[in-house]
Amino acid sequence: MFLAVVTECLPVGEIRPTESVFRIIDVEFHSLTNNARYSISTYASNRSFYDDSSINEQSLQQQSYEHPCTQLRKLLSNGHFYFSSDFDLTKTLNVRSKLIKSEQEEMDACGFLVLAIQGFVGIQETTIGSSNVTLSLISKLSCKRAGTRFNIRGIDDDGNVANFVETETILKLPEACFSYIQIRGSVPVFWEQPGLQVMSHKIQISRGPAATQPAVERHFNELQSRYGDVQILNLLGTKEGEYILSKEFQDRIIDLNGNGLENRVLFTNFDFNSICKNGNYENMAQLFSMIGEKLEYFAFFVLDKETNSPIFYQKGVFRTNCMDWYITNVVQTALSKDTINTYIRLIGDVSEYDIESLQSRHSILWAENGDSLSKIYTGTGALRSEYTRSGKVTWAGVLTDATKTVNRFYINNFQDKSKQEAIDLLLGKLLNSKAIEIHDPVNEAIREDILSRLSDYCSKSTINVFVSTYNLNGRLPSGEPLSPWLFTFSDHEPDPHLFVIGFQEIVELKAQQIVSADLEQLRIWEKEISKALNSRPGQRSNYVILRSGQLVGTALVIYARSDIVSNIRNVEYVMKKMGLGGMAGNKGAVAIRLDYHDTSICFVTAHFASGQSNLEDRNRDYHTVNDGLIFRNGHFNYRINLGNEEAKELIYQENFDQLLKFEQLTNQINYGLAFTEYIEGPITFFPTYKYDNGTDEYDTSEKARTPAWTDRILYRGNKIRQIGYSRAELRVSDHRPGKCFIKFCMNQ
Repeated sequence: MFLAVVTECLPVGEIRPTESVFRIIDVEFHSLTNNARYSISTYASNRSFYDDSSINEQSLQQQSYEHPCTQLRKLLSNGHFYFSSDFDLTKTLNVRSKLIKSEQEEMDACGFLVLAIQGFVGIQETTIGSSNVTLSLISKLSCKRAGTRFNIRGIDDDGNVANFVETETILKLPEACFSYIQIRGSVPVFWEQPGLQVMSHKIQISRGPAATQPAVERHFNELQSRYGDVQILNLLGTKEGEYILSKEFQDRIIDLNGNGLENRVLFTNFDFNSICKNGNYENMAQLFSMIGEKLEYFAFFVLDKETNSPIFYQKGVFRTNCMDWYITNVVQTALSKDTINTYIRLIGDVSEYDIESLQSRHSILWAENGDSLSKIYTGTGALRSEYTRSGKVTWAGVLTDATKTVNRFYINNFQDKSKQEAIDLLLGKLLNSKAIEIHDPVNEAIREDILSRLSDYCSKSTINVFVSTYNLNGRLPSGEPLSPWLFTFSDHEPDPHLFVIGFQEIVELKAQQIVSADLEQLRIWEKEISKALNSRPGQRSNYVILRSGQLVGTALVIYARSDIVSNIRNVEYVMKKMGLGGMAGNKGAVAIRLDYHDTSICFVTAHFASGQSNLEDRNRDYHTVNDGLIFRNGHFNYRINLGNEEAKELIYQENFDQLLKFEQLTNQINYGLAFTEYIEGPITFFPTYKYDNGTDEYDTSEKARTPAWTDRILYRGNKIRQIGYSRAELRVSDHRPGKCFIKFCMNQ
């Protein structure tokens, strides 16, 4: 455990009298659990941290030890963190004014907890006519879904979006204090954008509409409870990727307004790049004519200096989003400028000359704000920030932007991973992070009492899950009915809450596919399965795609009953390459984990090394994927150590017990070499591999491969009961799909 101490900071200025803000320049970390006192600078040379009996002077000099908080120090010392010991910098002027003045002063003076923000704080002293005023700009980056450009995108199940920033413009006048709030954030749908591409970052929608809607509702419910009405300014363009994202966003808002929010979330499309192309920023007047009514209605917040009471309230907020940080900053700058001018005209007869200095300072602050936020998110300053500062675009600025673009590519692809790990470490989001326990006898007594009466607060229920694994051999649906595969459980059983389908070789494993996998065949299979699930006779439930993912030929799709989607949270996706020593995805695994109520479930589908004799490679693949993941299903490729004819003879006799004595996976489990913590149901079905395509005949080719149970489903966990384990008789591939029906017992 370490204590972070701010060792160097710079004063930014005073927002209001006695409200000073400081920028963090450097920090040190001191251990609270190690007797020795050390800082980062002394860590490598301090011998007290090493066992002298096992390490000599020469080896100590040869080794380089990095302080465990080095990356955190870099993050906190990058110039984008601010704090104030005088007031709560995380709260807006409006929120702070709601406290009784005596209570606020007492709380601020106490200094019990000093809060820091990441973002930007800029303060400029200027004049309006003969009056001295202070203009401040505060941007606070949310910690709820923090991360770098291509690592964190879109929304999470709690309604938090990536890159969410609340920006407050504050103008302190002699008689009052003005505040205007705007927000920006990633498009609030589930989407991804792989970063390792030059000048092209393809956008992928990662979750279907029905599975996305609950998160969208949570996001806007939170915004409305905090800010009042919400007006979306969608600045995305009509390019293929942006159009797909924009259309998905607009569709979600249409559904949202149809669910009882009475159109309080308004949506305005403004294709900035098209309307204001070639530097024609005066065309932003079109946007202001579209939102003029709301701009006037939302107004601003003003606090009277003498009475410390609000004179005006801000009734709503503009939520601006675009793929380009610069565009968002330009529009937010214009909104802030227009609103300040409206207020100044309201309080007196002021000429353009009187506010010239104020407007100049305003432009400088917003340009610095855009650069700072862009550096946090992308690693470089904002593109085209020259216009925000001066209102002009020059060739020098164009060349600067080209340099920034190249730097972004390098940073996004080669530095962001370590930066993301530092962010996750700071926020306690790493897998091995542990919450700090503060011992409180009262809370502990209450907790013990609640746990002793757990049955009074929660009920037990069952999750029914259908799991299947299917090696497609690169084939598409043939028109063969899918119902024998998906619906062989008893009619007396309730409909599964989840259908989990793992695919292998969903595309042919050719060099071109390994370099750039084709997602189209996965989409075709998804549609066919959706059609089968939602058009069966006697249908009792509707199903939606919760999440899917593909690594070359390996794919995983989870369908959820539409009535339980709102109870599913924290859906996460990861993949692991195993081909060519972990460099290629022709072999590998795809995993999706989720929380259903209070139960955490992880599904993994995998494709292991092929070949009758590559047993050790398959075991190695298992240990590679199992490192931090929980298994479910896959084409594990374990074979039967018998000749082709001998194995077939036992198969025709249905002598599975004898056959399993020679089955590789069964033996590896018994020897404790693989899947040691997993359970597999009894195998009472014919081997699933290898058939002649479209027939019931095992391999009749020249290779005459020995039949095998290569397609398996295993599980581990508490209170799990397997109802059935079998295979389905689909003939489209040279494999038969394996399937099982599982029940989980859980609290809710």
